[in-house]
Amino acid sequence: MMQFSVTTLSGKKTSAYMLALAMLLGSGAQAQKKKQAPVNNQPVFTQFVYQGDDQIYKDHPLKEGEFYSPVLQGCYPDPSITRKGDDYYLVNSSFSMVPGVPIFHSNDLVNWKQLGHVLDRPSQLKVEKAGISAGIYAPDIKYNKYNNTFYMITTQIAGGIGNMVVKTQDPAKGWSDPIKLQFDGIDPSLFFDDNGKAYIVHNDAPPKALYNGHRCIKIWEYDLEKDAIIPGTDKVIVDGGVDITQKPIWIEGPHLYKKNGRYYLMCAEGGTGGWHSEVIFVSNDAKGPFVPANNNPILTQRYFPKDRANKVDWAGHADLVEGPGGKYYAVFLAVRPNDKNRVNTGRETFMLPVDWSGEFPVFENGLVPLKPAIKMPAGVVNQQGQNGFLANGNFTFKDDLTAAKPDFRWIGVRGARENFITTGKNGVTIQPFPVTIKATGPTSTLFYRQQHASFDATVKLSYAPRSEKELAGIVCYQKETYNFVFGVTTKGSDRYLVLEKTANGESTLLGSVKIAAQGDIRLKVAAKGDAYTFSYAMDNEQFTSVGGTVSGDILSTDVAGGFTGALIGLYATSANDVLIP
Repeated sequence: MMQFSVTTLSGKKTSAYMLALAMLLGSGAQAQKKKQAPVNNQPVFTQFVYQGDDQIYKDHPLKEGEFYSPVLQGCYPDPSITRKGDDYYLVNSSFSMVPGVPIFHSNDLVNWKQLGHVLDRPSQLKVEKAGISAGIYAPDIKYNKYNNTFYMITTQIAGGIGNMVVKTQDPAKGWSDPIKLQFDGIDPSLFFDDNGKAYIVHNDAPPKALYNGHRCIKIWEYDLEKDAIIPGTDKVIVDGGVDITQKPIWIEGPHLYKKNGRYYLMCAEGGTGGWHSEVIFVSNDAKGPFVPANNNPILTQRYFPKDRANKVDWAGHADLVEGPGGKYYAVFLAVRPNDKNRVNTGRETFMLPVDWSGEFPVFENGLVPLKPAIKMPAGVVNQQGQNGFLANGNFTFKDDLTAAKPDFRWIGVRGARENFITTGKNGVTIQPFPVTIKATGPTSTLFYRQQHASFDATVKLSYAPRSEKELAGIVCYQKETYNFVFGVTTKGSDRYLVLEKTANGESTLLGSVKIAAQGDIRLKVAAKGDAYTFSYAMDNEQFTSVGGTVSGDILSTDVAGGFTGALIGLYATSANDVLIP
């Protein structure tokens, strides 16, 4: 994805993050209130089944002592990781998804469970009017052993919040309300020194921009008692990147570490697209001067043929942690393009072992084409998909949607799930909002991330719309201006199933079919790489396609823009605008 700068009102240059914000917030639709007026005849969804079918996992079954990377498939970008004893915690960017900042726990770096979300209350998250790629950027999680406190620091590009921090002494028991931090820029990260001092490093505009994409890394001293930066302590510690004479772009995502008495600053460089990489610097003082390693970048996928098989690309934005037995590991983002080189699953969380026996950390196989499996830490048993641990590879996720509290993998966009769903023994009832999926505001849609290039997802729907303004069904959603709607509506006294495509804000009806006036219907979306199909079945009949095979290119980051991956949604609206001829 191309990276370029934009001049803000303050005259500063900022990254593509901020450009995306400007475009997305200007798309015009208004956010809805938290509670909508109820309507009668609400759709009920049940028996959701999602099944992955990627060829790479068929061709590369796990061997003894291996586990798959990415460890979190689908839109789980910008990972950050920390450790307390034998407990590891990992967080990801969530942009305008609600709840915000998914948090995961492991005791061995292989088997992960989702604890919930860091930002799970309206007082913490203000994304109701934000575009899908605004909201929460690049969270950093750190444990401070000196006060037994966990911190999550991030940039919330919404609600006038900006850079903020929340904290807790137990990540499983909830986090504080945000504490607003008084500095500009994005991607803040905390560092706790062994002398009790604390620092924040972050991306910012340079004192004087010399070229397009010129950024810098700043450091501040941080007051742990006041939870505030100490005014006047800021300093630019990296200007431009590894070698400013080469005009490096988008130095960001910084993390500061200390090992053997020296300070290491690791950053992403090159933008979030094809030139993405990870670089590292060293200093004898937390505030520099920092000297780049001679072997930068230490992680990238940018030097390999574009048409290579099983391509992993855009690798960078990494974080390090000391794992079992003193062995280091890194989490980072990368993408797995499909057969048409589209990025529908978005930026995912990958992992690699790291050799830090020398002066600088070395990502093991981080400078060759990434493989689907890596070696497990010694003595670990792979329990993925069992005992409550998340699965990866080709897995099946089944949910009858009757649980009192939805699985953490179900999310809203811009609005909380609880504002439009009711669970019961028959499934989940969605209260339709009087807005469509095209609104830049909360919609009545329950989302699940697309986690494979090839997959199918089915759901059973009980619904009898009473007007042409009512529709319920499945959506495949990249953003408000790029999506598919596959739903049940009505025309006159007849019930119809329609398939609509919206690309760059322009909607096209791809197919429609009259269906039985009564009875439950099963809806399915399936993909084989770029080829998507939408089909339905009544009772126990075979599935019938509507609209034929269509390209899924509009669900790709590199077509739709932004920073998220495709979502599969259970959708209802009382403002349907799909016209049946």
